[in-house]
Amino acid sequence: MSIKLTQLGLKVDLATCFDLTKRLVEHACELKNFVRIDMEDSSCTTATLQIYRQLRTDYSNVGVVVQAYLRRTANDICTLEQLRPNYRLCKGVYVEPREISYHDMRVINRNYAYLLEKMLRNGSYVGIATHDELMVWEAFRIIRDLKIPPTAYEFQMLLGVDEQLRDIIRAAGHHLRVYIPFGRDWYAYSVRR
Repeated sequence: MSIKLTQLGLKVDLATCFDLTKRLVEHACELKNFVRIDMEDSSCTTATLQIYRQLRTDYSNVGVVVQAYLRRTANDICTLEQLRPNYRLCKGVYVEPREISYHDMRVINRNYAYLLEKMLRNGSYVGIATHDELMVWEAFRIIRDLKIPPTAYEFQMLLGVDEQLRDIIRAAGHHLRVYIPFGRDWYAYSVRR
């Protein structure tokens, strides 16, 4: 299950948001389920990572999303390294100023590959979230070159997006999770990606 912390009060009260998220993670743990904390716009990044860091020290059933288009992400990964996080790596979709984000897709793609390799070398589990075939092939190369076992990563794609690419990933022997948005704004969420 993936959650957005703003839906749990992130921008209202950090302590309340942490308590609600902790209860959710605890309940998910009882049910042997996993909670992924989604990343939102850059105004939420620091607080989201702070809550994740606090939860990760006590719970292994929680992961976080990081965005390759943010300039800060490589540093964030370094600061989280000792926790051996469970990540979802995505490119990022929010419109952010150039001083904090990359705008050139070639640079974003290079950073995506760099971050993926760094995470896998660190022993983190990585959800490789992309619909970009170029990045899928780059991920295949990194996985092959580093001899990463299939238990250390999975590909992640949205339901209904590029089913042929999903077939290519599965045919190559990789695990694939299909992400299904749910809720009132599911359609708007899906088409932004």
